[in-house]
Amino acid sequence: MTPPAVVVLVEGASDAAVVRVLNEARGLGVMPPEVELRDMGGVTNVGRHLRALDGATSVLGLCDAPEERFVVRGLRSAGHPVGSRDDLEQIGFWVCDRDLEDELIRALGPDRVEAVLDELGELDRFRAFQRQPQWRGRPVGDQLRRFAGTASGRKLTLARRLAEELAPGTTPRPLASLVDAIADRAAR
Repeated sequence: MTPPAVVVLVEGASDAAVVRVLNEARGLGVMPPEVELRDMGGVTNVGRHLRALDGATSVLGLCDAPEERFVVRGLRSAGHPVGSRDDLEQIGFWVCDRDLEDELIRALGPDRVEAVLDELGELDRFRAFQRQPQWRGRPVGDQLRRFAGTASGRKLTLARRLAEELAPGTTPRPLASLVDAIADRAAR
């Protein structure tokens, strides 16, 4: 079997869903045929995935800021000299400021995210979550971010739906840069 020309490494299913939605919106299809999107099942697996590719394939990726150190360590172990975030971007890895959900919530704004929750039948649950003592009075963006991960499957469903709401001018920089790089490398 011929290895793909490009492998895109992402932490989990919600990241993969967002990349697929953005690729499709860009007219690339869910994923260009020469590109393999790999859900690593957790960012700590990045080194293993990089070593398995053994430099034969172009690699791109996305990670969250708190997990950036795992990506740096994995890239170094695979022979890439990485010393800064600029180095990561030169290699083809982009970092979400906090995490993917935070990027999506900030890009769309809490009101639009709440409207999406309403469409998904989750707004009443979110309102109940907001009334919990530990979440009362906290910024709505933080509440939304935490709420996304409180039920099985919600993070994936919400991330996919929020990605559908993004426009070229509202797509967070790490996501836009990754999709641009996928299009660029797939065209080579």
